[in-house]
Amino acid sequence: MPTPDDQPIYKIAPAALWRAAERAGRFEGAPVDIADGFIHFSTAEQARETAAKHFRGQADLLLVAVDPGKLGPALLWEPSRGGALFPHLYGALDLAAVISVEPLPLNPDGSHSFPETIP
Repeated sequence: MPTPDDQPIYKIAPAALWRAAERAGRFEGAPVDIADGFIHFSTAEQARETAAKHFRGQADLLLVAVDPGKLGPALLWEPSRGGALFPHLYGALDLAAVISVEPLPLNPDGSHSFPETIP
């Protein structure tokens, strides 16, 4: 079972929304996050499935890697798809916790091309 400090967690975000967060100095979440009351993240192992399920065919996305150890008690690991534990942040994301921001290019078939660091 993952713990908050083990590995980076990932947020897939529309580029325009993320750039607005960079200007503001914090990420409040995408509309779905705000509606659910927390920011949805995925582990490296979950990121491809998340992209396929929720972002298929969407261009201009970014893959944001976050250090979960910098998020404190607002980060909870909760069951979701099939009982798997997903990281959920109950509060805004302080951009100081961001490790990297990379493009998530769209392939011709509507899937996304992930960096080699994502299994």
